[in-house]
This record gives sequence, C-alpha cells and structure tokens, in this order.
Amino acid sequence: MNDAPLSWSDDETDNEDRLLSPETVIGDGRDDGLRPVTLDDFIGQPQVRENLKVFIDAAGQRGDALDHTLFVGPPGLGKTTLAQIVARELGVGFRATSGPVIARAGDLAAILTNLQPRDVLFIDEIHRLNPTVEETLYPAMEDFQLDLIIGEGPAARSVRIDLPPFTLVGATTRSGLLTTPLRDRFGIPCRLNFYDVKDLQRIVERGATKLGVGLKADGAKEIARRARGTPRVAGRLLRRVRDFASVDKVEFIDAAEADKALTRLEVDNLGLDAMDRRYLGVIANSFSGGPVGIETIAAALSEPRDTIEDIVEPYLIQQGLLQRTPRGRMLTMAAFQHLGLNVPKQVAAQMNLLSEEDDEVD
Repeated sequence: MNDAPLSWSDDETDNEDRLLSPETVIGDGRDDGLRPVTLDDFIGQPQVRENLKVFIDAAGQRGDALDHTLFVGPPGLGKTTLAQIVARELGVGFRATSGPVIARAGDLAAILTNLQPRDVLFIDEIHRLNPTVEETLYPAMEDFQLDLIIGEGPAARSVRIDLPPFTLVGATTRSGLLTTPLRDRFGIPCRLNFYDVKDLQRIVERGATKLGVGLKADGAKEIARRARGTPRVAGRLLRRVRDFASVDKVEFIDAAEADKALTRLEVDNLGLDAMDRRYLGVIANSFSGGPVGIETIAAALSEPRDTIEDIVEPYLIQQGLLQRTPRGRMLTMAAFQHLGLNVPKQVAAQMNLLSEEDDEVD
C-alpha cells in the first residue's frame, strides 16, 4: 500500500465540505436506495436491533402504538434509517420533521392532528425543540391530547384536542441537552455506537453490489477501515473510490486501488482527514502537545467550539490520539507517532504521571 505521508496545512477547512463529516452533505441523498428497509437487512447495532424487533412484534400483537422511542448517538449511524424501518415493520405511516423546524405550538398541532392511529412521527435533532413547543408535546406524548390556547387577553380560552395513539421517535446527537421531563417520556431509549470494521465492511460490500461496483473483499475492508466507524462516511468513501476506479478504468477495486484513491482524497490509514491532522498539528506544534483549553484551540483553528467537540474530537479520542483532562486537551504518544513527530519530554512526563495516578486509583 502507499504509505507516503499526507501533508496537512493551516488552510481553513469548512466542516460542511469535509469528506469524512458524519453530518449529511449534498449528494448523500442519492444513497437512499442503499438504506436497509427491514431490521433483518440492518447491519450492526445488534442489541438495538434485537430489542426493537421484540418491542415491534409485541406492539403488533396487541394492536397498540409502539412506545415512544429515543435514538441517541453520533451523526451518520442510522437513527433516521431505523425510524423509517420501525414504521415499515409496524405497517403504519411515517412523518418526519426536525426540532428547529417546529417553531410554534401551532406547527406541532398541525402535524399531530394529521396523524393516523399508530403512525410514527420522527423528530430529528429533538434536543433543539423550542421550549414552548416541548411543553405542548408533553400531554400529547403522555395522554394523546393537545392543549392549545386560542385567542389573546381576556378572550383567550383553552381547547383540548384528542389525538390518535401515535409513536414519537426522537433522534439526538446530544442527549445531555434533553430536558429531564422530555427524556423520561420515552419508554424505549436506544443508544447507537460506532460500528466496527467487520460490520462496516459488510455495509460497503452491500453498497457496492447495489451500485454495481466491482469490489474485492480487501478493497471493501480498506474503505471500511478508514470510514471512522460511520456507515454514512463509508458510503461516501465508496462513491469517491468508485469515481477514481471508473476514470482509471479499474474493473475490480482491491486494497491497493482503494488506498490509492483514499490517499488522493487525503484520508490517511487511520481515517483522519486534513481537518483532523490540522487539529492535532496545532496542539503538537503550537502548544507542545498540551494541555490546552478548548477555547484556545477553537481560536487557533478559527472553528466553532461545538464543531470541534461534536465532530472532530470524538473520533480522535476513540482512536487513542487525544485525551480530555481537567487541565485541557492533550495529545497522546500515539498522536505524535502518527504525525511523525518526536514526543516532547514534558508530554512524556505528564503521560507517566497520569498513568501512575490511574494505577493508584485501581
């Protein structure tokens, strides 16, 4: 494989244009045909999948609406897909919206009053619901009733509207921002975790089959290995590798061809892109490996703090390249090795100190 080092620069990187961004970007909608349509087709998340199957079968036997369900996890892991599968397995209608779109209680009322019995209402980014809308949602979830105030001043009056039993499926990437009353009203909480390489390889192979791409097993594994544990990223990398193979007249993509294409896309062998290496490089070169505060890093990168905490850091921490400590962010020895830099003496000393503290706790 091509092990040539990838260059990283201080050029500003727009997160919306990142190939490895787990968020939905332009072009991802073309992959709707690649989405699984049943729980049996869904690859990965075995605990969530098996539990959902039991709850769906039980609700179907009783003829009841499924209990309200909350999907929690990083972007791109299949929360929307699972919501669609739930509706399809139940044989009911599916209505989708997102938290920021529902600006007023009247908007929520319009959606709820148009639902049929047992329908599934999916609210993405439910942690971003307007507090007033959220208050209106509570009786709808609990009692299937909607309390609205009509009019203003002395002429205002309260109206109660009965709703058909329905299932609310919420999705959030930041469960900590959910209010306790809202979180407690979900009877089926499901946490989605990053996928392992084996499951991602199966997802890539299935996608290649549906796209008509000639892909060998080692080529699929190479793409899966660099997909950051995220099916959405895996599908995006597959499409880009397919483009390179098509132009280069490659009939079957093996590991070498996949590596060649991904290297040209600046995706290295750990699945890091230019933004990740820029983040690591700033801490390594400007702050001697840390510890350094998140606000300082955000200013140095000219990136919002939320973007760094939600998009960049989770994968780096998962890969053992970054530590969050009470004093700030610190690079691990593995990060310096990956960047091809020597580990500063003070960083090595701090790592040894942290290791000794962990041993004392154990």
